[in-house]
Amino acid sequence: MSNTASSVAGALYHSGCLKFGSFKIKSGISSPYYVDLSCLLSSPRELCNIAKIAADEIRKIIDFDRVDKLASIELKGALILPSIACELKLPCTVIRKEEKGYGVTGRMAGAGINNGDHILFFDDVLSEDLSKPEGIRPLESLGALVKHLLVVVDRQQGGRESLEKLGYSVHALAKINEFVKHLLESKQITVEQTNAVLRYVKQE
Repeated sequence: MSNTASSVAGALYHSGCLKFGSFKIKSGISSPYYVDLSCLLSSPRELCNIAKIAADEIRKIIDFDRVDKLASIELKGALILPSIACELKLPCTVIRKEEKGYGVTGRMAGAGINNGDHILFFDDVLSEDLSKPEGIRPLESLGALVKHLLVVVDRQQGGRESLEKLGYSVHALAKINEFVKHLLESKQITVEQTNAVLRYVKQE
């Protein structure tokens, strides 16, 4: 397991982001675990750790490809995005799920999007690919080029493969199987909790 995956697992566990039980996810199916990155807001140290790890991963991408701005869709990814942008000193924008009808209207909040901008799209987790095209589409409609997607945790439910078929390069700080195996090895979760997640991943 990579040092990055271990560091992510530790940060998300200590901040309470990993929860076990029965959770209905966006697709409507039930999951034995849930990753709630909003919990990072109650743990500034771990929020900064995740932001730094994500920024380091984006720097690797910038080494071989152009990135002008960062973007995310509300809510979870957008909570973390400004911290990553501060690390990289890059402008960022948040796509609203619905168009705002008062004040400064539209679906964008933050940096303006220009034709030809190279934008890296960031989000918290990747399950299927339901919300990612929804967030990317408004950027592309304005002429932005979105080649790279970065998520904190890949739930390994086929989202990566679906997005790669659409031509996107998908990057994840950690896969869920790496995540729970590290936590088991460090005796922070039980064998039963680990096996429940691994069985779920295998079934998917």
